Parts: sequence; C-alpha cells; structure tokens
Amino acid sequence: MKKVILLLVFIVSSPLFAKADNLQFTLHKLESGKPGKTILVIGGIQGDEPGGFNAASLLVTHYQVNKGNIWVVPNLNFDSIIHRSCGRNGDMNRKFANVSENDPDYEAVQRIKQLIMDEQVDYIFNLHDGSGFYRETYIDKMHSPYRWGQSIIIDQETLDGHPLGNMGEVAKGMVSCVNKRLLDDEHVYRVKNTRTREGDQEMEKTLTYFAINQGKPAIGIEASKSLPTHQRAYYHLQVLEAYMDWLGLEYQRNMDLQAVAVKEAIDNNVKVSFYQNRIFMDMKNVRKTLHFMPLREDSHVEFSASSPLVAITRRDNSYRVNYGNRRVTDLRPEYFDYDDSLSSIQMQIDGELHQVTPGSIVDVVKTFRVEELDGYRVNVIGWKKKKIRNESGQDIFKHEIAKRHSIDKQGTIFRVELYKGKKFSGMVLVRFAQGSTTAQHENAGVSAQHSS
Repeated sequence: MKKVILLLVFIVSSPLFAKADNLQFTLHKLESGKPGKTILVIGGIQGDEPGGFNAASLLVTHYQVNKGNIWVVPNLNFDSIIHRSCGRNGDMNRKFANVSENDPDYEAVQRIKQLIMDEQVDYIFNLHDGSGFYRETYIDKMHSPYRWGQSIIIDQETLDGHPLGNMGEVAKGMVSCVNKRLLDDEHVYRVKNTRTREGDQEMEKTLTYFAINQGKPAIGIEASKSLPTHQRAYYHLQVLEAYMDWLGLEYQRNMDLQAVAVKEAIDNNVKVSFYQNRIFMDMKNVRKTLHFMPLREDSHVEFSASSPLVAITRRDNSYRVNYGNRRVTDLRPEYFDYDDSLSSIQMQIDGELHQVTPGSIVDVVKTFRVEELDGYRVNVIGWKKKKIRNESGQDIFKHEIAKRHSIDKQGTIFRVELYKGKKFSGMVLVRFAQGSTTAQHENAGVSAQHSS
C-alpha cells in the first residue's frame, strides 16, 4: 500500500472547538518560553475596520515568537465584525471610561480591561483603519489634521515613571522605519498626538487612554480606509514589527511581508473542521450554499478553524460561515447521530491503494474507488447508479458526478460520506486536479496555540 503525503493545516480556535453563535473574543498567546517583553495586540474593536483585525489574525496564524511574548485579541468586537458594523451596540472604543452593566458590550469591555491590567503586559497596540491620510496641516479634505489614516496615535508624549514611557519619541522612530517600506509616497506615516489629557473628552473614553491610566504604554495604529484591506494589513504589520524589533522581541513568520503575500494569506485562510475532524472543509471558492450537510443531531455545532476570524452563526434553517466581515457560505443541515468508530478507509486513487482518514482531502487525476468495509456504507454525493445503495467498490470518474453537487464553484471537489447504519461516520473530500501525478492526503490538524 502506497504511503500518502500528509499535509497538516494550521487550525486555531478558542476554545479548542468553538460552538456556533459563540461570538466572544478570543485571546491567543504566542509565547517563546524565553524572558522578554510581552505585548498585547488588539484588533476589531470597531467591526468595519478589516485591515486591523486581519493583521491581528495573521499574527496568530503566520508568526512564531522565539523571545518574549505576543498576546493577540484579533476579534474584540466579534459580533460587529461579522455584521460589518462600527459597533452594533455603539462604539466600543468609547466605553472604557464608563460602561453600563446593561450594555451588551459590558462583558467584553471588562474582560479586555483585565488583560490590559495583567502585570505581564508591557505594551498595548490597538489596530484601527482610519479615514483619509493624516497631515499636520490642511492640504485637502482627505489629507488634513482631521483625518486619521496612516498614523501612529499617542494620547500624550510621555508616561512618567515608566521605562518604556517615551511614547512620542519612540513613535517618531517607528514612523521613520515604516516610511522606508511604503507602497506609494501618499502612504507616508506620521505621529498624531491627541493630547487627550488636555481636555479631549472623546479620547478620554478610549481603550488606549484607559491603558495609560493603568500605567501601561499604549498606542493606536491607523491604516487608511482609502487603501484595500490587504495593504492596510501590510502597514499594520510593518508598524508592529518595527515596535517588536525595538522591544527586543524575536520572531519569525511563514510568509513574506509583501503586500501581495499578505493578500494571499488573507484570501486563502478559510478552512473549517467539524466534530474533531470528522468533516474538514476548505472554503476557498466554496459555493454560496452547501445543502444536506451531515451535522450532529441535537447538539451545538462544534468546529475549529484556520483563522480566529471564522465564526458560524445560526440562521433560520441554516448555519452561516463568516470569515471576518465576509460571508463565506451557508450550511443547510441534515441531522444525524454520529458514529466515532471509523478511524480510516482504504481508497484506490488512480490505481494506487491509500489509507485515508475521515476529515481529509485527496487529490485525484482520473478515478477513485472506496474499498468495501464491512458494516459501513459509502455515499458519493452527486454520483448515482441504479440499484446501488452502497457506493463502495465502484470506480468513479469526475464526469460521472453531477457538477452542481461539488462544494466549490469550479466543480472539482466532491463529498464522499461514510455511514454506519443510520449514523454518520465521517467525510472525505475528493479533489479532481488535472496534471497531478501524486495523490495527496490533506488532513486538518489542530494547533497547540494557547487561547482563552
């Protein structure tokens, strides 16, 4: 039997398996185990600012820390993120001086305050997308002192008595670093001092000013809303890396810090696993609706995902998969009891025998066959032959499967479902790819990221 190539997909979630409609923010701790500074990076306090929350998410999924620690909250106002709203319950960034216990945001505000006050946290970064391009003097309505984009926001120049309290001076140095890596001269960064303590009543209500009053250096990072999302995220990461270098953090990332690479990382970052990998779905180019999804009966939908920005929310007769403020697909369920006894199946893939686990994707050039397994039934969704109820032992070609039953819009990925009696045992995805010479088995693996 030929060995298959195993590709592990990086999956993060909090808790390990999240539940549908659970929209509490998540904390992800990237910790090195070596002494160093700890930073807290926050995205998504305003749900219509995708540059910030996508950049924070990429820290979780694409960075590793070798010295010091990075704590990340990428989805602080999760409900507002998936609804593309600045704040479904009002602007959360104006609730840090006072918030009513009856406010729906009360719990989130109290939780993030506790994280900010954690004695281990040395520096706080709040990621935003701001309007236009900040300039010290008025040029036009999009380039003026009244705009926020492409700036580092400080509430005051210094935080007396703190070894890292020279916020204004440091911000100027960070701006100088980032301005060497601009995509366009218009994107130049500047430091904006709101001088909050001098009487700015609106800024007195913000997260960063709360942090400063707790004796913690804190800044806002603003990318311009005039830029596409991936360029905003690119600039957020550039600023963060400049600060991390200054603070002595050591880190590595598994992507180039180039705008095109950031875009690819954002666009290709949607994979979802259900019920301990019994079902694994790559959501790239997925159809708007997936019908008859075999979900567990009388249970919350449990899932893990390749990004902390993935949420699943209940609709009238379906579950919607959201990725940040993008709608990915709707799942129309068919409910089953689950059988957990099936650990693997044998599949003939283009004439070679492979051992495949449920929750996998296998690449096929021409044909596949699921070998017969006593006590289990195979259903290839979209393939039919008269008088055949159990579709194991059948050589199946792509042209024999109805394209409308594929999970992707291109008509290349199809579901192979496994049952024991009336119970669902698992799913394998078959991906037809022309030109492939090696069958691959792609399986969803859950990361060991700490989260709470």
